[in-house]
Amino acid sequence: MSSRRQRSRQSGPSRITDDQIADLVSKLQQLIPEIRSRRSQKASASKVLQETCNYIRNLHQEVDDLSHRLSGLLQSTEADSAQAAIIRSLLM
Repeated sequence: MSSRRQRSRQSGPSRITDDQIADLVSKLQQLIPEIRSRRSQKASASKVLQETCNYIRNLHQEVDDLSHRLSGLLQSTEADSAQAAIIRSLLM
């Protein structure tokens, strides 16, 4: 048994256990679409974490892209203040 595992099992209740880690990895596996679609295969914890990081990066990129598009839309509707007001009210 590795010394890291021994330390985690010997430490107090504030430390996370191997079972808790496995449970959290399993929950992540259910949340990430790329992993969930391959349900028949059991992915390693490192693969699940790697896919989770990639998924979060992709979500951030999507948010940035949508924010940029929305900003452009709001600028183009400045002439029509009624449309801009509707869009702003939807965002609030």
